[in-house]
Amino acid sequence: MKIHIEDLSFESIIGILDFERVNTQKIILNIEIEYEYLKNNFINYADVSQMIEDRVNTKQYGLLEDALLDLKNIIKDRYSQISTLYIKITKPNILPNAKVSLSNVWNF
Repeated sequence: MKIHIEDLSFESIIGILDFERVNTQKIILNIEIEYEYLKNNFINYADVSQMIEDRVNTKQYGLLEDALLDLKNIIKDRYSQISTLYIKITKPNILPNAKVSLSNVWNF
Protein backbone atom coordinates (compact mmCIF):
# COMPACT_ATOMS: atom_id res chain seq x y z
CA MET A 1 0.00 0.00 0.00
CA LYS A 2 1.05 3.58 -0.53
CA ILE A 3 -0.31 6.56 1.39
CA HIS A 4 -0.11 9.95 -0.31
CA ILE A 5 -0.40 13.04 1.86
CA GLU A 6 -0.42 15.90 -0.60
CA ASP A 7 -0.02 19.61 0.06
CA LEU A 8 -0.21 19.47 3.85
CA SER A 9 0.18 23.18 4.56
CA PHE A 10 0.46 25.28 7.69
CA GLU A 11 2.32 28.27 9.11
CA SER A 12 5.48 27.65 11.13
CA ILE A 13 8.84 29.07 12.17
CA ILE A 14 11.42 27.42 9.90
CA GLY A 15 14.63 28.76 8.40
CA ILE A 16 17.90 30.42 9.36
CA LEU A 17 17.36 33.99 8.19
CA ASP A 18 16.62 36.55 10.91
CA PHE A 19 13.06 37.24 9.75
CA GLU A 20 12.35 33.49 9.48
CA ARG A 21 13.15 33.05 13.18
CA VAL A 22 10.57 35.70 14.13
CA ASN A 23 7.74 35.39 11.61
CA THR A 24 5.87 32.26 10.66
CA GLN A 25 5.77 31.32 7.01
CA LYS A 26 3.72 28.89 4.99
CA ILE A 27 5.24 25.49 4.39
CA ILE A 28 3.86 22.65 2.32
CA LEU A 29 4.68 18.99 2.85
CA ASN A 30 4.15 16.07 0.52
CA ILE A 31 4.63 12.61 1.96
CA GLU A 32 4.45 9.13 0.48
CA ILE A 33 4.51 6.10 2.74
CA GLU A 34 4.79 2.56 1.40
CA TYR A 35 4.06 -0.29 3.76
CA GLU A 36 2.70 -3.79 3.88
CA TYR A 37 -0.90 -3.62 4.96
CA LEU A 38 -2.02 -6.41 7.22
CA LYS A 39 -5.43 -6.57 8.85
CA ASN A 40 -5.46 -4.31 11.93
CA ASN A 41 -1.97 -3.03 11.05
CA PHE A 42 -2.73 0.10 9.09
CA ILE A 43 -1.21 3.59 9.16
CA ASN A 44 -3.66 6.37 9.96
CA TYR A 45 -2.87 9.23 7.57
CA ALA A 46 -4.68 11.75 9.78
CA ASP A 47 -2.43 10.82 12.71
CA VAL A 48 0.68 11.11 10.52
CA SER A 49 -0.41 14.55 9.27
CA GLN A 50 -1.05 15.84 12.78
CA MET A 51 2.19 14.36 14.10
CA ILE A 52 4.15 16.15 11.36
CA GLU A 53 2.48 19.51 11.95
CA ASP A 54 2.95 19.26 15.71
CA ARG A 55 6.62 18.30 15.36
CA VAL A 56 7.48 21.08 12.91
CA ASN A 57 5.76 23.67 15.08
CA THR A 58 7.44 22.40 18.24
CA LYS A 59 10.97 22.06 16.85
CA GLN A 60 11.04 25.26 14.74
CA TYR A 61 13.88 23.91 12.59
CA GLY A 62 16.62 26.11 11.22
CA LEU A 63 17.43 23.99 8.19
CA LEU A 64 15.07 22.04 5.96
CA GLU A 65 17.65 19.25 6.03
CA ASP A 66 17.25 18.94 9.80
CA ALA A 67 13.47 18.91 9.44
CA LEU A 68 13.56 16.14 6.83
CA LEU A 69 15.83 13.90 8.88
CA ASP A 70 13.92 14.42 12.12
CA LEU A 71 10.55 13.80 10.47
CA LYS A 72 11.92 10.64 8.85
CA ASN A 73 13.08 9.39 12.24
CA ILE A 74 9.84 10.02 14.13
CA ILE A 75 7.65 8.57 11.36
CA LYS A 76 9.78 5.44 11.01
CA ASP A 77 10.03 5.01 14.80
CA ARG A 78 6.26 5.13 15.16
CA TYR A 79 5.46 2.98 12.12
CA SER A 80 8.05 0.23 11.81
CA GLN A 81 6.15 -1.45 8.97
CA ILE A 82 7.17 1.34 6.53
CA SER A 83 9.32 0.10 3.65
CA THR A 84 9.72 3.39 1.74
CA LEU A 85 9.25 6.97 2.88
CA TYR A 86 9.32 10.12 0.75
CA ILE A 87 9.13 13.60 2.27
CA LYS A 88 9.20 16.93 0.44
CA ILE A 89 9.10 20.29 2.25
CA THR A 90 8.32 23.40 0.22
CA LYS A 91 8.68 27.04 1.22
CA PRO A 92 6.42 28.66 -1.39
CA ASN A 93 6.95 32.29 -0.43
CA ILE A 94 10.64 32.53 0.49
CA LEU A 95 11.70 33.79 -2.95
CA PRO A 96 9.62 36.25 -4.96
CA ASN A 97 9.87 34.29 -8.20
CA ALA A 98 10.13 30.62 -7.14
CA LYS A 99 9.04 27.95 -4.71
CA VAL A 100 11.94 26.29 -2.89
CA SER A 101 11.78 22.63 -1.85
CA LEU A 102 13.92 19.94 -0.34
CA SER A 103 13.09 16.25 -0.52
CA ASN A 104 14.44 12.80 0.08
CA VAL A 105 13.36 9.19 -0.18
CA TRP A 106 14.40 6.42 2.21
CA ASN A 107 14.15 2.69 1.65
CA PHE A 108 14.10 0.58 4.80
